Amino acid sequence: MADKALIEKAKKIFENFLSKQGSRKTPERFSVIDELYSLPEDEHMDVEGLFLSMRNKGYTISRATIYNTLDLLVESGLAVKHQFKDKVALYEQALTYKHHDHHVCNQCRKIREFSDPKINEIKEIVGKSFQSAITSHALVLYGDCEIENCENLQEI
Repeated sequence: MADKALIEKAKKIFENFLSKQGSRKTPERFSVIDELYSLPEDEHMDVEGLFLSMRNKGYTISRATIYNTLDLLVESGLAVKHQFKDKVALYEQALTYKHHDHHVCNQCRKIREFSDPKINEIKEIVGKSFQSAITSHALVLYGDCEIENCENLQEI
């Protein structure tokens, strides 16, 4: 179930962002927030998935509007964009975002999120060795599925 307070907070931030940009505040743009923030926190969605989901719910919205709105949501800090290997761009909500890394299965394409404190230790060591304050990182591990009877493989 979507957190209505979180969705309203995202809409308020987006409204302020659009005002500062001098951009239009259309119902279609705000409907993309409704859809993105209704997803489970660890779910990643592409434009086509958002488009089909929104169309199935009766929204009249174009793919172009979704693309443009997602770009604005990323720019405003309300969405995070990921590009995994040969996959199309995937998006996730950012207000609840806690830094995490990703594992992508080469066979079934399942994306799993994980966090490991050892990665932060490595960041600190690398930062010291390069005399650099590391401000961010992105780690994606790709692996071959070894799960017997993987349910994700059967869906492909």
